Amino acid sequence: MKAASEPGWSGPGVRAPRAPFTWSRFIWSVVYPNHGDRFLPTLPGLVLVGLSFGIGTAAYNSSSNILFITLSLLLACLILSGVLSWLNLRKLQWRLQLAPPLRVGHDTVIALELWNPKLFLPTYGLWFDLVARPTSATAQKAESTVSASGAEVRAALAQGAETELRASVPLVGRLDPGGTTRIEWVTKPLRRGEWRVELERVGSLFPFGFLRKDLGTDLAVDAIVWPAPVEYQRYALAAPRRLPGGERVARAGSGGDLMALRRYAVGDSHRLIHWKASARTQTLLVRQFAAETAEGYSLWLWTQAEVWVRPEQFELLISLVATMAEDLFRGGRLLSVAIDAAPPQSIRRLHDLELFLDQLAVVTPSPGAAVGRGVGGASKHNVITFGPDGPRGVAAYIGNQKAAAA
Repeated sequence: MKAASEPGWSGPGVRAPRAPFTWSRFIWSVVYPNHGDRFLPTLPGLVLVGLSFGIGTAAYNSSSNILFITLSLLLACLILSGVLSWLNLRKLQWRLQLAPPLRVGHDTVIALELWNPKLFLPTYGLWFDLVARPTSATAQKAESTVSASGAEVRAALAQGAETELRASVPLVGRLDPGGTTRIEWVTKPLRRGEWRVELERVGSLFPFGFLRKDLGTDLAVDAIVWPAPVEYQRYALAAPRRLPGGERVARAGSGGDLMALRRYAVGDSHRLIHWKASARTQTLLVRQFAAETAEGYSLWLWTQAEVWVRPEQFELLISLVATMAEDLFRGGRLLSVAIDAAPPQSIRRLHDLELFLDQLAVVTPSPGAAVGRGVGGASKHNVITFGPDGPRGVAAYIGNQKAAAA
């Protein structure tokens, strides 16, 4: 395994171009270390330092060889602690991995892979400080707070802290030389949008707990958090009209005409497996048929800021649109989607639906959006639009009839 040649790895073991060694640069790095690097004594370490000063003073005043030997042992413990701590982190490499999709309120596994390429020395007693925050929170510019009151500053700091997710994940056991391990952090994103997961620092008290070493990192992974699914009530409506153009369309369905072969996915029926093609390609392939009819719906989302004045109601709207899009896609009845005045997007495969959910994750109320009359030329009886349902609810409409409400 050559982890250093693979992308995404970071840490002390990753080789990077270095400037030529000079004593001035070395002394300056000790006085002013890299951002996030700290090397501080703990409470037992401070007691040991104080005890060393006391024994050293007594040794010089009494000229006792036993006290000098004791002082040498105490100072040797401090030096040995620093050297072993440095060797413990030397050549270690790590990288972050996410398992999409990420959804609001659902468990998300953030994995940190570790690799110890050392030949003889194992790695012990590490912990990793991880943080996940919306990208908008990290992109805010620094502004002066001279004119702000104390309550406003505290409210801004509290709001930023509410959106962040932090955890300190320990390394259980030891990491043998040349070995790899995986550390998982299970968390739940608090809101939709673009998020960034960062490994802020790596800490260690190894070996004696006299010194605490924190190593700052710049390892980060960006991800998109989809809206949370929501429960909604459906209302009985007439069947959707058929669009002109024949009885079969070139999209996935449960008809009798074979449209294509695709890779097997979890949940596919075993009856759809094409055994001859699977044996020929050494990969499980399933048959994908064309839809029987052109019956279906188009979703049309309008995000007028003057209509959606309540932030919590707008979030409910996005969740309802995402949930209905997934339900209609599973039933093979989702034709296209559109947001505001953008051109409609045809939904033919799972990748198209995922792109739409990515757009819903970052959409915001748009000022001055004018409502149009249709989506891609579809009949108004096949277009689902959305509007407020009271002060807090959201309803989906087909024409003038209410189709669903949340």
